[in-house]
Amino acid sequence: MTLAGRRILVVGGGQQTYEMVDPPIGIGRAIAVLAAREGARVAVADVDPVAAGATVGLIADDGNAAVAFGVDGADETSMATLIAAVLASFGGLDGLVMNLGIASGDQLAGTPAGEWDRVMAVNVRSHFLGCKHALPVMTDGGSIVLTSSTAARVPSTSNAPAYITSKAALDGLRAAVGREAAARRVRVNVVMPGLVDTSLGRLATLVKPDRAHTPIPLGRQGTAWEVANSVVFLLSDAAAYITGQTLAVDGGLSGLP
Repeated sequence: MTLAGRRILVVGGGQQTYEMVDPPIGIGRAIAVLAAREGARVAVADVDPVAAGATVGLIADDGNAAVAFGVDGADETSMATLIAAVLASFGGLDGLVMNLGIASGDQLAGTPAGEWDRVMAVNVRSHFLGCKHALPVMTDGGSIVLTSSTAARVPSTSNAPAYITSKAALDGLRAAVGREAAARRVRVNVVMPGLVDTSLGRLATLVKPDRAHTPIPLGRQGTAWEVANSVVFLLSDAAAYITGQTLAVDGGLSGLP
């Protein structure tokens, strides 16, 4: 019960299955379910409110309680409204997880400017807005976790320039927000998953088949639960002296060339 009594918001806590049969659990959903198992009161927000509700249903199956919200993370009014609604429901906010990310385009020539802007809006602007509106109302000593990707350091895992660039940008956001938040002991860190077996990961492999043959030092892809364990650690008091860091959860892909 490492998060007992904590009030946690997971933005991007639903899951898209892309019509796959029996897909593995996604990262945002695993984070929300595990945080609830560790004693937190969890708010699950997603652009697809049905998907957010399905995550809440899984949490309820464990005997825990959670609430679902719809949100457009790239829209400032929508994000501000979400934070206000979570405060009204929980009476406070101790942790924020921003787990939004899309990919679009193929190499520079296959990336229209409009698609570049859309990826940046979802992958960077939404994280900025979450931090902007959550930090002022967050409990002193709270924790913010942003979700990046090993593609930021190992570009060969993706053919999408906008995705690679957007995930790399989160390191800058982490540093800027972390410095501002430190005065109130609010910690700001990034989790950087590598190749993880999720429905989105399987779709990415269909688009880029050689992705499945990426040499991972530990010899396998990760699971969403392994990423969720790292996020829950960063949300907990066990990580009370850790801020401004990017934690790679990638089987050594980015650190052991």
